[in-house]
Amino acid sequence: MKKQPFYKTLIALPARMMWVMGTLLLAVVIFSSGFKNSGSEMDVAEKDSIASVNAFMDVYKVLMSPRCMNCHPAGDQPLQGDDSHIHTMNIQRGIDGKGISALKCANCHQPENAEGLHAPPGNPNWHLPPANMKMVFEGKSARELALQLMNYNKNGHKNKAQLLEHANDGLVKAGWAMGPERTPPPLSYEAFKTAWTTWINTGAYAPKQ
Repeated sequence: MKKQPFYKTLIALPARMMWVMGTLLLAVVIFSSGFKNSGSEMDVAEKDSIASVNAFMDVYKVLMSPRCMNCHPAGDQPLQGDDSHIHTMNIQRGIDGKGISALKCANCHQPENAEGLHAPPGNPNWHLPPANMKMVFEGKSARELALQLMNYNKNGHKNKAQLLEHANDGLVKAGWAMGPERTPPPLSYEAFKTAWTTWINTGAYAPKQ
């Protein structure tokens, strides 16, 4: 068998190296693409716009009930009662959301519900949102409220984990324990927490309206 001249071997070597390198590069691209697609599919699987919006509509029903909305008014005065009338005694929000001067929230709203019909409901941390982050619920559409809740600069500077944990806040839970004369939110606390968690974990999508 006749040997190939050495110079021809040198000429052919780069071509062979390019073929090998090209094959390796193609394998890397295919592998990377497969890995990326796998991750993307996992991300998509975790998000579900329909489930998220449906869950938020349940959340919205609760947040717009008097038990929640009364402490998230459009103005600087809290609301009262199932009819959400302006709080008596000219109570004001104050800078920290806890009232002003001698009319502090804690003066009447003690750590526990006061005894007697229509007596002030209680919680150790009773307050409105502060003046610099009012978190208004009153008058908001479902879309407006969802977008506000997920806006870090409008929701009290809460990230996803903090929003999820907020459902466990004692003042949130107080909405379901304000006395038999006050209509509770339209969902149980457990159902609300499930809807809240589902909304956030499936993408925190906002309804179209």
